[in-house]
This record gives sequence, structure tokens and C-alpha cells, in this order.
Amino acid sequence: MATQEILQAAVEQRLLQATKVIENQLDNEIDRMDKMDADDLDKLREQRLQQMKKARSQKEQWMTQGHGQYTEITEEKEFFDICKKSNKVVCHYFRDSTFRCKIVDKHLIILAPKHLETRFIKLNVERAPFLCDRLRIRVLPTISCVIDSITKDYIKGFDELGGHDDFSTEMLEWRLGCAGVINYSGNLSEPPDVGKPAKKQVNFRAKKTIRESAQDSDSDD
Repeated sequence: MATQEILQAAVEQRLLQATKVIENQLDNEIDRMDKMDADDLDKLREQRLQQMKKARSQKEQWMTQGHGQYTEITEEKEFFDICKKSNKVVCHYFRDSTFRCKIVDKHLIILAPKHLETRFIKLNVERAPFLCDRLRIRVLPTISCVIDSITKDYIKGFDELGGHDDFSTEMLEWRLGCAGVINYSGNLSEPPDVGKPAKKQVNFRAKKTIRESAQDSDSDD
């Protein structure tokens, strides 16, 4: 028998074995369900009901804490208070004169109601000198990803979002998913914008700092 035929036969044998394992698992599950009596079914219903109640209670708690919306905070103390109350926080450090911060705003407004598990906020750097110095915020826009009161990751400028202004909301959602600050259901190993042509390419190598003129755009060339 030729080598190729031997390999093909081996592959077919493994596929057959895998199929049998799956069939056995399904048969066992069906058999288990068939053997359930009324009490067992009642227990399953009760467990499901408790899970639904817990999920609803968690959602209500998040909504009470400001989850589901993208809000601006006005002082540094408020930032620390929010991080104590919410396990996951996305904070956008912005300045009104930096037009790329408005691009970030557009995307976070969409993502906030989609990811109730995370609190989405924004903070003007001119009102947070201590926090910006402590967290070394040097480039705008910057997004910090806070988990359990610890800043785990930063998204600085648009380099990791494709290096252009036209990145999609899905691209930012993917990047936040990589940071673990939202529950991302897609494929983390594959950025959604890869392969898509960018309408406006921008070089970010010469970034300005937040201490420069308020008329400058911190991510401009």
C-alpha cells in the first residue's frame, strides 16, 4: 500500500474514533435525561431560575453603578471611587482640543451599553494632573484598562488599532477584549480590521505630550 494511502487510512480511522466518542457522549447525555424523574427536572428548573435571578440582580447593580453608559467624571477622587465599586473600568483620558479623542468617544458610546460588565468613563487630563503623572499618561488619546482597581493595560493613540483614524468599533472592542476588561465573544487571535483598507493613514511616530500647547493634537505628526 502506498504511503499516501496508509496516511489517509490512519486519518479516517482517527476520525471514526473521534466520531464514536462524540456519539457515546451524546448517548450518555440522552440516557441521563431519559432517566430523570420529576424531582430532577424540578431541580434543573430551580437552578436555571436562580441563575436568571442572579444575572438580573447583577445587571440591576451594574446599572445603579453607572454601567451601560459612557460618562465623564470631573475629578480624580471620582476615578478611584469608581474603580473600588466596579471590577472592570475603561477610562479614556482626553482633552477637548484633541480631535482624535472625539473619535474614541464615538466608539465608546457604542460599546458602553453593549458591555454592561464594564464601567466606561472619560476624564479630562487638565483636571487630573496627579493621576496622569502617576499613571504616566503622556499621549492622547489614552485608554486605561482597570481590573480589580489595578491598571492592567493601556491603549495609547491608534497604533494598536490599525494606525489610522478609520478603525472600526469592532477593532477597539477586540483590543479591549485582549486586555480582559470586557467579555469578548470573538476570536482574540484575529483582529477584525485586518485586511480592510484604511481610508486615512496617519503616522504616529512623532507624538506630542499632554503638556504641550492646548491647540495641538497629541497624536498628530
